Amino acid sequence: MSLNRVVITGLGAVSPYGVGVETLYAAMTRGQSAITEHPDLKAIKGLRCHIAGLVPELDAREIPRKHRRTMSRMSVFAVLAAMEALESARVDESLRRSEQTGVIIGTTVGSPQTLQDFFAEYLREFSIEQVKSSLFFKIMGHTCAANVAQALGIGGRVMAPSAACATGVQAIGLGYEAIALGRQGIMLCGGAEELHPLTVGIFDIINAASTGYNTDPGRSPRPFDARRDGTVCSEGGGVLVLESLDSALERGVPILAEIIGFASNSDTTNISTPDPGRIEQCMRLALADAGLEPGQVDYVNAHATATELGDPAECRAIARLFGDAVPVSGFKGHLGHTLAASGALELIAVVRMLQDGLCLPTLNLDQPDPECAMVRHVREPEPRIMDIAVKNNFALGGVNASLIVRKFAEHAARHPERHY
Repeated sequence: MSLNRVVITGLGAVSPYGVGVETLYAAMTRGQSAITEHPDLKAIKGLRCHIAGLVPELDAREIPRKHRRTMSRMSVFAVLAAMEALESARVDESLRRSEQTGVIIGTTVGSPQTLQDFFAEYLREFSIEQVKSSLFFKIMGHTCAANVAQALGIGGRVMAPSAACATGVQAIGLGYEAIALGRQGIMLCGGAEELHPLTVGIFDIINAASTGYNTDPGRSPRPFDARRDGTVCSEGGGVLVLESLDSALERGVPILAEIIGFASNSDTTNISTPDPGRIEQCMRLALADAGLEPGQVDYVNAHATATELGDPAECRAIARLFGDAVPVSGFKGHLGHTLAASGALELIAVVRMLQDGLCLPTLNLDQPDPECAMVRHVREPEPRIMDIAVKNNFALGGVNASLIVRKFAEHAARHPERHY
């Protein structure tokens, strides 16, 4: 069966640094931390983590009010990111409304703040008299995907994977498969998340949240570091425009990168403790999908949550597959863990790295933990020509996802029938 080649033509981001891909990438290249104290977390009894990555105040009025009324913060993030991605990919209204243009954007859950507001009112008198008709559209599981489709007039399929921290890469991978198989021509893919104390609390309860840097928030999280003490939750939204190579060439739009492989598997050894063998197998499956050998990979962007068990498991898997020569870094030291948005926001940075020939480091990695020292960690920005990168995303619940992305060469556009 002949498959379509799939390329990335648009990027859009809302991150703890602010709105826009350039805002995100510029801050990361400066080595700037997006983590700050979050006063609301201090008010929660029993919650030990008081830091987070919060999206700065933004102006959502660019979104028409008739659409905003069904949006929580996470949907606003997703729509603004999608708008930027569509603009950068030069996708006009007529193309958006085509049945060949679809959306795959996921979240961990629907808006937790909206649920809190509802139950605070409901439990007071067990009444629904004050409930607004827009409530459901903010809490449904596909709230971001549906609101993006409605606000931007997307005419094709709408899908909303929910695989916790693996959601972003899964969404992009599903979009890649849909285009490769010819089911859709263009897809908006990614994830979004809004911060809520309950999210931070879940990580705290399972002893996976950072608690020792509340007075020095920029020093945490610390992926792979000997003094790491857990992850830091953040919020934001990342969206990429994927389309077939034929479509991009016909439209004459800049091609930012090519997606050449994807895999997702299940780790049934433990619902919360990752198995290096299953992580390794996921990456192997993605490489097989791309038709590559491990030695052809130039860089691995790790999931790297800065947790006690997650970081060593991923490092062991990477070392088994790639040895100790391939550069490895993770971006949660910069951004915190944006959960369902992490795969998309981090992949956006990887695409920019491939374009610029710059390998960004793991922020806050001062002294690698001996259990994580078997791979080649990037600890300072490195000018480096890179063609092929692996992007990992793993989730509680045993969901693994890996994506292979390749820098797009101009000669490939002139000979689209050939594989590079």
